[in-house]
Amino acid sequence: MIFAIKPVLYDNSSNRNFKRLDMSTIIKNGRVVDPSQQLDKTANLLLVDGKIAAVDVPDNAVPSDANIFDASGKIVVPGLVDMHVHLREPGGEDAETVATGAKAALSGGFASIACPPNTVPPIDTRAQVALIRELASAARQCNVFPMCCISKGRKGEELAELGVLFESGAVACSDDGSSVEDAELMRRALEYCKMFDKPILCHEESAPLAKGGVMHEGAVSNLLGLRGIPAEAEDIMVARDIALAESVGAAMHVMHVSSAGAVDAIRRAKARGVRVTAEVAPHHFTLTDENLRSFDPNFKMNPPLRSQKHLDACLRGLVDGTIDAIATDHAPHAEERKRREIDVAPFGIIGLESALPLAIETLVDSGLLSWSQLVEKMSLNPAKILRVNKGTLKPGADADVTIIDPNLEWIFDVDQIRSKSKNSPYLGRKMKGRAAAVFVAGELRYQLQ
Repeated sequence: MIFAIKPVLYDNSSNRNFKRLDMSTIIKNGRVVDPSQQLDKTANLLLVDGKIAAVDVPDNAVPSDANIFDASGKIVVPGLVDMHVHLREPGGEDAETVATGAKAALSGGFASIACPPNTVPPIDTRAQVALIRELASAARQCNVFPMCCISKGRKGEELAELGVLFESGAVACSDDGSSVEDAELMRRALEYCKMFDKPILCHEESAPLAKGGVMHEGAVSNLLGLRGIPAEAEDIMVARDIALAESVGAAMHVMHVSSAGAVDAIRRAKARGVRVTAEVAPHHFTLTDENLRSFDPNFKMNPPLRSQKHLDACLRGLVDGTIDAIATDHAPHAEERKRREIDVAPFGIIGLESALPLAIETLVDSGLLSWSQLVEKMSLNPAKILRVNKGTLKPGADADVTIIDPNLEWIFDVDQIRSKSKNSPYLGRKMKGRAAAVFVAGELRYQLQ
């Protein structure tokens, strides 16, 4: 049976409709899965004053004044973390804002998100970092961690003032949307990130090879008469930046991996001790370039959907640990822009509200990953890569908790999407599994009813 569901997003700007959990909350009878503690068992989870107080509380030890959340039949995990979410604000508020993106994140089960700096203007000043933090605080939904630019204006010409930006609250740097073509600039950025122990998140695409491309270069692009983006555009830049990171001894993170060559290069680099991590988006392990036969611009994204060979390589990378994290690359666009001809429509799709069910169906239900491994890739590892104190249910940690109903069947309907934009190729698809509730700092911020 497919249930009609109604997501409830509490109005956090006032006490109206908001369930405040000031004292203590007990999440009872859920299957608690926490890879940071090698924990997978039915247990009661106690939250007190915004922190995890205890994980396995006996029924007779539950505080008498505690709020009770019954998680029977559900999976209780550390709050999910999406390390790649485009919020568009400032400059693209017609597509998304910090507030609407944060609401969509909660609906998708994410207690924390990190936003790249390709806004207008880009996040390359102390004031821009402060703006994102202030907007997130005012929205009071999920945690929002801003990234800053690698280069000033994301132009790839001059290094941004990384030290100042990190001190202002940026958790990472990236020129996402563009690669840093200047190898010397990239090398210096790696050196600075090593000095400040901050991650550098790399968009890996050779601009000259990708220029003018619409989709993956291959048999389908030739058949459709659309200019292609070869996998080598990604492979070359991944190999270059791995070489630079290895030389400097710095850590680097590869964003939205999509090619078999990139997966192989990352695997070999890890084997010889290079400090490299990587993420993959759900669309790159669930869709291929064959979907572009429809000419639907919702299947147009960057990196492009590639052939089955590349999809299979991404799945193998997830299974063997080469790929550390699952990140949505949530890229909202206003309908009037996305609904243009495929060769002029912008790249990108929304992903916050479809990522979890796609991962459950493709990875867990198929037996490729265990629940613990999935939570590791959607919570613990992204938190580790970003160096934020999230992704765990250990006592004393922030009480960020996601409760998942793994068996709920539902339709990904446009009217239920919390994002301001609706550009998804999964609209109308039957989904299985969904976030039932999300606690942030011990407060119930989202619940399905």
